[in-house]
Amino acid sequence: MSAWSKQDRFKALLSGELADRPIVSGWRHFIDKEQNAEDLAATTIAFTKKYDWDWVKINPRATYLAEAWGNEYDFADYQTVFPRQLTTAIPAAANLWDLEVKKASGTASLAEHLEAVRKIRQGLPETPLIQTVFSPLTVLLFIVGRSAYVTKTVFGIEQPVTLESLFKEHRAAAHHALHAIALTLADFVQELKQAGSDGLFYAVTGTAHPGLFDEAMFDELSRPYDSIVLEAASYGKNVLHTCGAYAQPGKFNDYRIDGISWDTIAEGNPGLEADLKATKVGGVDHGLFAGNDIKRIEQQAREALALMKDQPFILSPNCAIPLNVTDEALANFKNIVLE
Repeated sequence: MSAWSKQDRFKALLSGELADRPIVSGWRHFIDKEQNAEDLAATTIAFTKKYDWDWVKINPRATYLAEAWGNEYDFADYQTVFPRQLTTAIPAAANLWDLEVKKASGTASLAEHLEAVRKIRQGLPETPLIQTVFSPLTVLLFIVGRSAYVTKTVFGIEQPVTLESLFKEHRAAAHHALHAIALTLADFVQELKQAGSDGLFYAVTGTAHPGLFDEAMFDELSRPYDSIVLEAASYGKNVLHTCGAYAQPGKFNDYRIDGISWDTIAEGNPGLEADLKATKVGGVDHGLFAGNDIKRIEQQAREALALMKDQPFILSPNCAIPLNVTDEALANFKNIVLE
């Protein structure tokens, strides 16, 4: 191949093949530009063009999937990237039976994000795009106002329903809810294809941490419903993200995914040398961008590229870039793959 396009590189690397060079991208929230399709699309297009990213992880507001079942949030009051949660569709575990399968095109928050994808595709016709979709287990936790991480992140719900009530006392109802969410996401994922998405950035968030769910509980509550969503997304290239410490990326070796993203420096996690089947995505501590630590960003990026030089690899931060990142840090990061 004489001239590689962005799509060529993206598809080759996520098919387990080498390209003419590694590719790079970064993503962050713009919390003042994520409440409607027009703003999200315009900001995503501008951010992508500014740094000429090789591919795009569309970064919607963290709550958009939970909103599909009626959760309400205060978008004038954020704690990091999470708006204050005002209501939950599931105030008690017994209400899990009330969750129903939704049609994406007829559900406001999902239709909004389908429109955003269409607009982003129009603005970036040649750039690979993958939409962020949370796992059904993560969405259920967000709906009830529980953290999908070991550390507390839900803002606004002081006394959420307990995990024991959700998954032990009302186990059958929890499976009903997870199935309804999975079927809704599967429909959404199919609609994403028509809107122009090239696949998913599929986030199981921190649910793989053994301090939140042990192996048996994760295998029962996440794995079957992940399969429903990922099978619906088999038309594209899909990157799974397992967040935070003790993220166990090897747990997903049998998942129907093409790329695997995890925090390569967090406690309990392997580095890029991990024995993983999917193409590795990451390599740089996202926290370094908050301090504009350009020397360490460049050092980690070069070390990652050197380690992975003979393997398909996608350079990126290990998670979302902090809100206070500088233009200088992002520009220098992008240019490393061109050296």
